[in-house]
Parts: sequence; structure tokens; C-alpha cells
Amino acid sequence: MAVPEYTIADFIYRESWWKNRGLLVLNIYLILPLLSSVLNGLDSSILNGLQILPGWQEYFHNPQGKTLGLINSAEAIGALSGIPFSPYVSDLLGRRATMFIGAALALAGVLTQALSTTVQVFIGARVLIGLGVAFSINAAPLLISELSYPTHRGKLTSLYNSMWYFGSIISAWICLVAYDRAGVSEWSWRVPVFLQAAVPILQMMLIWSALFIPESPRFLAAKGLESRAARVLARYHASGINECDHLVAFEMAQIRHALNLEREIASSPSYLTCFATPGNRRRMFIIISIAISSQWSGNGLVSSYINNVLDGIGITTTRTKSIINGGLQIFNLGSALLGTMLVDKLGRRKLFLISNIGMLIVFSMWTVTTALFHETRTTVPLIFLFFFFYDFAYTPMLVSYTLEILPYNIRARGLAIMCFSVYLFNAFNAFINPWALDAIGWKYYLVYCGLLVLELVFVTVFIIETRGRTLEETAALFDGVKPPRNTAEQRDSMTFARIPEYGPRPPRPEKDVPDNYFELHESSSIRSSALGSHSYIELQERSRVQQSSVFGSPSHLETQSEESAVTFVK
Repeated sequence: MAVPEYTIADFIYRESWWKNRGLLVLNIYLILPLLSSVLNGLDSSILNGLQILPGWQEYFHNPQGKTLGLINSAEAIGALSGIPFSPYVSDLLGRRATMFIGAALALAGVLTQALSTTVQVFIGARVLIGLGVAFSINAAPLLISELSYPTHRGKLTSLYNSMWYFGSIISAWICLVAYDRAGVSEWSWRVPVFLQAAVPILQMMLIWSALFIPESPRFLAAKGLESRAARVLARYHASGINECDHLVAFEMAQIRHALNLEREIASSPSYLTCFATPGNRRRMFIIISIAISSQWSGNGLVSSYINNVLDGIGITTTRTKSIINGGLQIFNLGSALLGTMLVDKLGRRKLFLISNIGMLIVFSMWTVTTALFHETRTTVPLIFLFFFFYDFAYTPMLVSYTLEILPYNIRARGLAIMCFSVYLFNAFNAFINPWALDAIGWKYYLVYCGLLVLELVFVTVFIIETRGRTLEETAALFDGVKPPRNTAEQRDSMTFARIPEYGPRPPRPEKDVPDNYFELHESSSIRSSALGSHSYIELQERSRVQQSSVFGSPSHLETQSEESAVTFVK
């Protein structure tokens, strides 16, 4: 019997996702991990708004120089302290538990910050917030990428980092409202800080209920709980409790095979595993380089010191600064969402190229106008235009591209390395930027122009296209497996595996047919791509009729080995 070519595209739901109850519920549930990015944006941006407020400046005696740099970098210091440990907690306790821990620590930091009476206490509270954010931002994107529906994964993981600006918008505008209502009193800055507590409280309540969002099926499978993983996939990806659904079987076989290969390569993964093979070293080089680019493109000048930048171009009134800051955050969110919507249409590589070329051109213009016209408001539109190009790629793609190129066994640690790099260079920016601006003024902008040239060269040479591939297929690109050309153009959805063409493809199977079943065989010749051979999965059609599910009970999945057949009923 000829072996037909099947891909995951043959089994995905093709109608509008909101008409499918399982997908509708799942996408609503995924709002919970998206709130981690909102929390991160709210906590990271609130200080930018507070620096504009006269009440905050007077209460803490107008901090300048090293003190201001330490205040701005305190959250990054806390995050750097927690990030190395966050992947171990994510892999040991699960994604949901790690998110809960992060929200609890962030809540404690927010309350301490709101009640602080000295600069020292305020800085300590910022460190505690950063520690909580470290756990939250590690677990949340992992849960989104591992739980979302195959054809939704790219957009949802891109949306995750874009939601940072939603928190930033909240922080900017509540600071303006607080200033209008409270003037220069201390409540003009305490009230916005107290309102930060809403997000971690909401997250803790929803996670504690244990009913709002399921655990990652890849985490469950890695812990040997394949029956639970199959039930999660069946409930949310197959709109029911049928664990023998074609899509569920495909995904379970894919997860099992990937985990087994990764265990073969590294039985006890650690941070050293991230650099153990040529493929992993290439991944880490790209991830760390993207992290550096996300912080050293000139965006840090406005993200942390918009008050100083606006003072430098002659804008000094508190209300005008606050309106510009709030409007910029709304504009940033719109730009990031545009990039999110185009991530699957244009592809990752094109987005990065457009972003870097645009940033280089606009930042060069920004530098020239600042040098020639010291106090000119024509710089403000250039700031908005610069952030359009930055947000177009780096905001949606920073996390999602990192997750796409990492295999499961180092995914949590690789994400932690990316986050560590981001906060490390963010802390460096926080210390250096105010000193450099005071010392050499607009000439400091030339440093960023040079960095933008290097970033464009990096993107052109090293960024590869990952559109149209599953997490496991994308990871294989770095380990010696050459994908077929124009894969992304040939398919508008993700391919499950490379399967040789033995004959015409049969019609897409219908899920309502009770008889006839397919048996999914993982070829005995499957080897790790790192060892130099091609992995593929053959779907062999059987003519027999099986009346009962060969999965039997959920425990059958727990004992299923990589080499054995995964058989499923239509």
C-alpha cells in the first residue's frame, strides 16, 4: 500500500476559531499568561512616568546621576538575581506554579514600593519586583507556546511581548491622572504604584483556582504524565474528550519523539547544554545578539529617561511630558500589534530587516536634528517614527523567535539566558545613559548609530526564516537538517514532519467516520538530527477496521515508547 503524505495541516480546524468552543475557551484562558507581560510593562514603565511628576521628585529630593541610575536599574538587578533559577522552577514545578510565585513576589515588591519612605527602601522594593518578574516572564511565554493551537502559536507568542506596551500605557496615563488630581502631593506617585498591585492579585486568584488554565502538555509529557497531556490537547485542540483524535495523536507523537531525542542527546540538561553542540551554540549566539539589539538600538534613551530627553529638546512642562509619554505608549502598542499581525504573512526575517533598516535611517535623522537644532520639537515625530520601526519587529519577535528556535530540553534555560541578557544590558543602559548624556550630549547618539549598523549586518547574515514550521521542525534547522526550499511559501500553516511523497495525497480525513483508522509509525531509522540523519514520520494507511479505540485507557499513552506505533481511530 502506498504511503500517503500527511501533515498537521490535514488535521487542523479550518473555520473561524471563535466558532470552535475548545479554541475559544483556550484563547480566553491564555489571557492569563499574557498578563505577565502586562505586569512587566507596568512595573518597568511606571518609573518613567514617576520621574516626570514633581511630587515624586520632591519626595525623594530630585535624584540625579548614580542615584537615579541605581533607581532605574534596581528592577533589572532583581531580575538578574532570579532569572538563573527561574527555568529550574519552571521545569520542576510547572509553568502555572512558577507564574504564581512570580506574581506573589511582584505583589510584595509593589506594596513595599508604594509604602516606601526613603530612596533605599524604594530601591529595595524595585529589586523585589524584578525578582518576581524574573519568574513570571520565564513561565508565561513557555506556557503560551506549548499550549496554544498550532496555527495560533506564532501570533500568540508575538502578542505576548507586545502586551508589554499595554502595561506601559496604563502606567503612563494613571501618572497623568494622578498628577491632575493630586498635584505635587505624595499621593500623585503613591496611587499609581498601588494600582500596580491589580495585575499580580488577578493572576494569583486565577491560578489559585486551578480551573482557569491547564498546565503545558509538553511539561506533563516530560514528567511522564502523557495521559493528562493527551486530555489537555483533546479538550482544547480537538473540542472534546476524544484523545484518539488525529490532531491529538499527531501532537502527542511529535512531543514524545522530540523528548526522546533530546533525552538521548542530553540526559541531564543544564545551562552548559545550551552551548554543548554547534547547533546550540548557534542558537545562543542569535538569541544573545537579538537581546543586545533590543536594548542597544537607542530605545533605552526614551524608555528609561524620557524626562531627560524631553528636557534636552526644550519640553519642560509636566503635563506636556506626560501626554507625550502616554501617547507614545499607545503608538508603541499599535506598532507592535501591526508587527504581530504580519509575523506569519511577511515572515520573521523580513520583519527584522524592515525594522533594522528603518531604525538606522530614522535614528540618524534624530541625531542630525538634535545636533543642529538643540531645542527643536521636530525631534518628537522622529522619536515616534523610530519606535514604530523598533516595535514592528523587536517587540513581537524578541520572545517568540527565541522560543521558536529552541528545542524543549533547553527551552526554559534558553529563554532565561535571553531574559538575563536583556536585563543585563538594560541595567548597563540605566547606569551609563544619564552620565553619557550629561557628559557629551548629542554625540552619544553616534554610538547608537554605529551599533545599529552592526545590528543590520547581523540580521542580514544570521537570522533564518522560521515561518511555516512547528517548534520541533524549527529547532531541527540548527542541528544539520536542511528543510525543503520555499517551505513557508508552499504551506500557509505549520508542517508536522517531512514525509516523502509516495503517491497522491488522499482527501483530508473526516473526524466523524467511526471505522478505518490510520497507524502512525515512527520509522526505526529515526536518529537525532545532530547525528547527521534525517528524521521523518510515516503514516501508513491500514485497510483493517477497528471498532474500539486502540488507545484504550489513558494509561496506554504513558507506556507508549518512541519506536512503537501510535495508533488512533478516526
